[in-house]
This record gives sequence, structure tokens and C-alpha cells, in this order.
Amino acid sequence: MREDLERRMRRVYGPAMALSNVVGAAVVFVFLAYLVPVAPGDADQADSQRTLNTVAFIAYLGGSLAVGSAWGTRLAGPLRDWFDSDRPPGALERQAALRLPWRQARVHAAMWVLAALAFGALNVGYSPGLAAEVAGTIVLGGHTTCALGYLVAERTLRPVVAAVMEGSPDPPTRLLGVRARLLLAWELGTGVPLFGVGLSLLDLGDRPPLPTTAQLFLVGVASVVGALAIASAAGAVSDPVRSVAGALREVGEGNLDVAVPVYDASEVGQLQSGFNAMVAGLRERERLRDLYGRQVGPEVARLAVEHGVRFGGERREVAVLFVDVVGSTALTQEVGPDEVVARLNAFFGTVVDVVTRHGGWVNKFEGDATLCVFGAPAPLDDCVSACLAAARELAVALTPLPLEAAVGVGAGPVVAGHIGAESRFEYTVVGDPVNAAARLSEQAKSDPARVLADAAAVRAAAPGEQARWEDAGEVLLRGRSSPTALCRPIS
Repeated sequence: MREDLERRMRRVYGPAMALSNVVGAAVVFVFLAYLVPVAPGDADQADSQRTLNTVAFIAYLGGSLAVGSAWGTRLAGPLRDWFDSDRPPGALERQAALRLPWRQARVHAAMWVLAALAFGALNVGYSPGLAAEVAGTIVLGGHTTCALGYLVAERTLRPVVAAVMEGSPDPPTRLLGVRARLLLAWELGTGVPLFGVGLSLLDLGDRPPLPTTAQLFLVGVASVVGALAIASAAGAVSDPVRSVAGALREVGEGNLDVAVPVYDASEVGQLQSGFNAMVAGLRERERLRDLYGRQVGPEVARLAVEHGVRFGGERREVAVLFVDVVGSTALTQEVGPDEVVARLNAFFGTVVDVVTRHGGWVNKFEGDATLCVFGAPAPLDDCVSACLAAARELAVALTPLPLEAAVGVGAGPVVAGHIGAESRFEYTVVGDPVNAAARLSEQAKSDPARVLADAAAVRAAAPGEQARWEDAGEVLLRGRSSPTALCRPIS
């Protein structure tokens, strides 16, 4: 990529700068040498003046191109050093790329000012009025050429600036704003030509008035330069705005892996940089939301983002499923830690998949156990039937795994909400169904079906789900004063 950028600097940027100045100088020379009346006097004196100016023009043009090229190469030194290295771009390269068009324009301006002084002095012997006209025309032509060259340089260097600005968190330095560019376009297309025509109408004593041919030439040059300046200024605004608009559409469609190149040293470049910073913030927010959702569950994360987090609870009717691994202590002694983690991850993955598919929410992982809730934080139609169906499916889905697990199911009213401290809290459920499900999972470890449910929960389910369960006797659960009737899935 850096080879392509260096090639662009050498084959596009350099020739474009030289060509713009050559064309500008040629236009000024043709205007002064062949359209503006020469010194008063005989024809031999006029021919002598034109010959002298032609030789001086060729010599000065060659010398100024050589000096300008060498000076421009020195200004681009930090970029050329970066092209030849493997290090990422730094502040030096970014400033060099952003400021290169402006610095190059200053170099060209110096060459044009020096030309105005030299050719003014060269022609003062023929006529002071002619000398003033020559110097003034060169200044105006140089101003137009340098301004147009600046716009061309900015457009030519866009890929280079975009490369050095990539990944930079800081917006680009603003050098020439959008308003200044539009005013510059007006000046090139209207202001300078009108000023030149106005000067031609002044009475300079020994100078004849500007002929119609020269005036038409000025109008033609002004039309071409004005069109180029307006097109360049409009493109400098419309192109990046169009890229930002397209990227905004992608963000609206959910694509956050989008970025726009930053290549403009104006408010537009700051817009590009600001858009990239905004999308980076959205990516970070989405990443945190994803991590938060993985920690607490997507539904809890969604509610927290939409409504905020407040301490307190509410009474909800839910169904609770508790899954616990059988013989986990022995497992940690029989196999290595990596194998223990691998088996537990396979176990938890199955639980999460089954519970989520039935509309439940995995509240927490407790070592080798899992607490799952149906009906909170989001309400769920017939949460008891969904919970019992998930328990039956788990009994089958966990069978192929290299560990055993027991499932307990309870249902009833609980308190659901955010509990903890300001610095650390979680959304959870508290109540008798939670305790019952945990104790039933412990009881299920000695039951052949490995799944036990509170009979009251089964009676609260839909008739179709009730038909899939059978009586499993009674047991006195810790914390309850009377025996609890049990049910197990029908084999």
C-alpha cells in the first residue's frame, strides 16, 4: 500500500503541481506577449522587448520548476521517510500530509512574486506603465495558479492523508475551511478577472487601452478557471459528505464495522473524524452491551438499557428451574482442571440452549449448578408449562454428556429486581419457589428420572403438559412445615 502511495506522490502529485504552474505561466506569458500592447515606439523595439521577455520566460520557468520541485521534495520528506519504513504513522506524518498543499502553495507563491519583481524590472526600461502592468498581471496570474494548485493538491493527496490519518483519534487540523474555499472559488472565477479588467481601464499615461481581444481572453480564462475552482470546491464538500451519508445508512442498518477515510483539512475532515469517533463509541457500547448481556442475560440487558437500573423489587408469578451436577466433587478429583471446565461448559451450553428456546432466562451459574427463571424479567405466557417442558427436554439433552445432572422445578410468587450495592448488583429472584427448585434438584439426584417438580407447579400447567407428568410421592423439604407432593416426567 505504501508503495502505491509513494508512486502516487511521484507520478501524480509532483507532475500535477508542475503542470498547473506551467499552464498558469504560459497563459500569463501569452496574454502579456501577444495580447497586451507592447512598448510604444517602433516595431524593432517591440520585437526586441518580446524576444527579451520570451528568453527570460523560458529561463525563469526552467529554473523555478527545478527549485520548486526540490523544495517540494524537501517538504514531503517526512512522508517519504514513512513510505520507506514499517512504523505506523505519527503526528509528524499527519501534519506533513495535511499541511503539504498549503506549504507547496507558499513555495509557488514565492516563485511567482519573484517573477513579478524580475519581469517588472526587466520591462521598466521600455515603459514604466508596461512594467507595472506586467508585474500586476503576473501577481494576479500567480495568485490564481497557486490557489487552484492548492485545491488540486488537496484532492490529489486524499489517499495519502487518509492513510496517515487512519486510526488517529484526533481530528485533522483545520487549515482552509469550507467558507474560505467557497470564497476562494468565487475569487478565482469572478473577483480576480473583474479586478484585472478594472486595472485595464485605468489610465497609465503611456499605455494604450486593453484591446477587445485581450478582454475576451480574460473572460475565457476566467470562465475556465472559475468552473474548475467551483467544481473543486464543490467536490471537496460533496464527496466526503456523500461518503459520510453512505456510512450513516450502513450504521442505520446495523453495520458498525464501517469507517470513512479522513482526508480533509477543514470542517469536513472534522466531520469525517467525528463520524468515526461516533461509530467507535457505538461499537464500544455494543461490545459492552453484549458482554453485559452475556453476564446477566439479553432480556435484563435490554431492560436496563431502555429503562435504566433502579434498586427495588416487584412481585411476579414465575416458574423456576434449578439444574445441579451429580458428583461434581468426585469429578474434580478424577480428571484434570481443563477437562472439568470443558465438561462444565458443554453442560452449561446445553442448559442455556434448552432454557432459552423455551423462553426462559438463565439467571446465574453457581459453580456446577444453574438457576433458570421463566416469567421474569419479561412476562411469559404460561411460564409454568414452558418451564416443565424445558425440564423434560433437559433430561434427554443432558444424557449424552459425560456427567450427570439433576433438575428441580418450582413455581409461585417471587420478588424480582436489582439487589446488591451501588458498586455491585444483579437482577435476581427471591422466594419459596427458588428454594424449592434447588432442594428438589438435590432430591432428584437419587431419583431414577433425575427430574422432580413440585406437584403444585404441575397442576398450574396447561392440561397437555400435566399429562406428561406422573406422581412421585411426597417429601418434606427443608424450610417447609408440611410435605411437598412431587411429580416426575412419564418415561
